[in-house]
Amino acid sequence: MKTFSATPADIDKKWILIDAEGIVLGRLASIIAMRLRGKHKPSYTPSMDMGDNVIVINAEKIQMTGNKREERYYWHTGHPGGIKSKTKADILEGAHPERVVMKAVQRMLPRGPLAKQQMTHLRVFAGTEHGMEAQKPEVLDVAAMNPKNTRTQHKADTTGTPGSA
Repeated sequence: MKTFSATPADIDKKWILIDAEGIVLGRLASIIAMRLRGKHKPSYTPSMDMGDNVIVINAEKIQMTGNKREERYYWHTGHPGGIKSKTKADILEGAHPERVVMKAVQRMLPRGPLAKQQMTHLRVFAGTEHGMEAQKPEVLDVAAMNPKNTRTQHKADTTGTPGSA
């Protein structure tokens, strides 16, 4: 048996639509990164762009666990004293909430030219409207894959201590 290496003629790209409403950010980003690289396909070849095109809608309704909404993104302007930062909550409430999802996926891909090429196949939209209906994307239900993929807001337990009746 010989090892199979895919060629550009062997690559079959699909369009995937993911609704991010109520989905945990890290779990969503790992699923998207796997789809962008093509690791879900049996003919996966690490040096080729095998992945699918991914469309993410409702990026502003993404969920995070713990205190991750208060974590900061840092960048430098290039000028002396030019370090800037914003929390994830500020970015989600601002003009470009899709950047949180883009950054999470980008950091789950390996660095290099191939990852930059694979990131061009990701399209993230803040609302439900996207202009990709002509591609007829298949819907991928991330919430149904695992119950841990979604996060619901739990109400505070008003009965007191556990076990008290």
